[in-house]
Order: sequence, then C-alpha cells, then structure tokens
Amino acid sequence: MSQQLPLSGIRVVEMGSNVAGPFGTAVLASLGAEVIKVERPEGDDARGWGPPFWHGSATLFQAMNRDKRSVVVDMTRPEELASLKRLIVETADVVLQNMRPGTVDKYGIDGKTLTALNPRLIYCNLHAFGAVGPLKDRPGYDALMQAFGGVMSVTGEDGQPPVRCGISVMDMGTGMWCVIGILAAIARRHQTGKGGIVDASLYETALQWMTFYTADYMATDELPRRLGSGVRGIAPYQAYTCADGYLIVAASNDRLFAKLAEALGQAEWLQDPRFAANTARVANLPALNALLAAIFAAQPRAHWQALLDKAGVPCAPIQTVDQILDHPQTKALDIVHPVEGGKYQLIGLPIAFDGERPRVNRPAPELGADTKAVLDRRA
Repeated sequence: MSQQLPLSGIRVVEMGSNVAGPFGTAVLASLGAEVIKVERPEGDDARGWGPPFWHGSATLFQAMNRDKRSVVVDMTRPEELASLKRLIVETADVVLQNMRPGTVDKYGIDGKTLTALNPRLIYCNLHAFGAVGPLKDRPGYDALMQAFGGVMSVTGEDGQPPVRCGISVMDMGTGMWCVIGILAAIARRHQTGKGGIVDASLYETALQWMTFYTADYMATDELPRRLGSGVRGIAPYQAYTCADGYLIVAASNDRLFAKLAEALGQAEWLQDPRFAANTARVANLPALNALLAAIFAAQPRAHWQALLDKAGVPCAPIQTVDQILDHPQTKALDIVHPVEGGKYQLIGLPIAFDGERPRVNRPAPELGADTKAVLDRRA
C-alpha cells in the first residue's frame, strides 16, 4: 500500500497454534502489525494438517500464518523461557495466546504477571470455554464448540444427522473477536496509557452466533429446527434445484415475493391466502416449495438467474471454490494475492483503506526462522 497501515509500529507476540489464535494475529499482521509467532520445538500442530502442503507446511497453516516471524521456544528450558519473557516485557505491545488451559500460568507468562511488569501491555487470552466457570480449564476445538454451543443443532437438514459448518466458524470468529478486543484496548491505551487483559472464547463466540435463535426460544419456548439452506421466519429464502445445479432465491419480503411470482408466471399466487403474506408463506412453506421446486427443475440455473435478475429478485448460484476464484467480481476486488511471484495465492484482508487493500506479502515462516534474530537481539 502507498499509505501506512493502521497498526504499523505495533509488535504482537502470538503464543498460539491451530486456527483461532493464528487467524486473529494474521488479521493484525495484515493491518500492519509485526507478529512474532512463538512455537514449540516441534512447531504448531497445524503445520502438519494436510495434505495438501506447500513449502513444507499444510496449506491451512500457510493461510493462517502469512506475514509472521517464527521463534522457537522450549518453555521447559529456563533460559529460553526467560528470553521469551524479556521479549514480551521489553518490546511487545500485544500478546495473544490460546495455549492449553493452565500453561501460561505454569510458566509465569500469564496476563496478570506480564501486565504487572509492563503496564502498557495488552494481553489477550483466547479460551475454549471462557475465563471463569466450571469448564474454564477444559480445552476445546471448533467442532466441539459447534456442537456444545448449539450451532450444529440448527445446521443441516431436519430429520438428518447434525452437520458441522464447513468453515472453522468458531475458531475464526473467536480470532476476530480477539482482534476487536485488542483494537479497543489499543484505543483505550491511547487515552489512559495503560494496557490490560482481554478475554474471549470459542464458547462465547458460539453463544453470540446463536443470538437470534436464543431470542426465538425465549419468546416461544420452542426449540429451533434445522432448515437446510433456508432460514427461520422468511419464505421463500433457500436453495432450489435447477436442471444443472442449485440457486438460492431470497424473496425476503412481500414486495420481492410479488416480483418472484410475476417473473415465474404465477401471479395468481398473490391472491392465494397461503402465500399472500410472509407469515402465511412460512406456515405453508412445504406447499410453496413443492410448486417452486417443479418450476426451477425445468431449466438450468443461468436461465432462472437471468430471469430473476431482470425482475429484481435477489438470487445466487451455489458456487465451488474454482468458480469463486474465477469470477469477475472476485478479480475486480483484487482480494486474491500472489505470494512469492505468483507461485501461490492467498485471500487478502476483506477491508480496504481509502480504496487500497493491504497486501499479503510473505508466506508463512519456516519453523524457527527468526529465533536467533528476535531473541538474541530482540530485533
């Protein structure tokens, strides 16, 4: 970028692994922070989460750890642990840690200890279940939290086994909440001169994602059902099978439903009391879906997309990864960034500043590539 990135000059020490913590620090790195990734001698587990691999590490690891420096620390060795503590106390602005519960306390690198030594330090804990409560010392993973947090109870088809969301929505979502908390703490530090401790967790993220489902339950005392590609309270708003694939149709209000009915040559639906208003359509969704399914199955999705686009009815095909990467809209956004001369590409930050998107500059570091430079000279 031609302008300075917002977090230029901020040093972040990541004591994390897998997805959640590294995703949060990857966002901070994209915003301009210097991120020093502290790894065990055997490295972050995610280095081996493949195939596929690139540059000796799993592609997942590459995606979560670009633009970072890697430092290896064996915390069982007192001299290495002391070097890490000095690095943090003397040079760091932010720590983000998602180590196994109790680990940072065991080695004296917890938030309470380090913020006492460096009052300007912002120390972010990324927990599994939270900082307090009967489960605070239990570890957790994305799939466990999609299950325990209720997300899998509303994901998939009704009457079928629960389905995990295909992306690591708990891990990456919690990483984002950590970033939000860290940015807020940086803003507060500008006012007060003091850092502090930020806490986030996978379980709290799951609870937040479930917010309107919990509101529904409190209002009705009824447990939500799994609705496949649809949503509760709006109809029609789901995927329909066309002759060659799936098309999401989002007629989210009565005006859009009227446009849909007219575009499909079914204006009489507007006089049918089963379909005249959204609440009636929700109540009679099986009947409406039977009619729509028969219509959409007769033509390829490009036919229906062109027809509905012309009518002003929101719709979208369900695309595969190759299709999204090749789409002109993706290319226009310049969000897929080549790394190392284009040998490899990664998705950039979904934010632009004054029309410019921060670039992905470097692939993930090799294990311990920066240990000597950082710890010996605290560069």
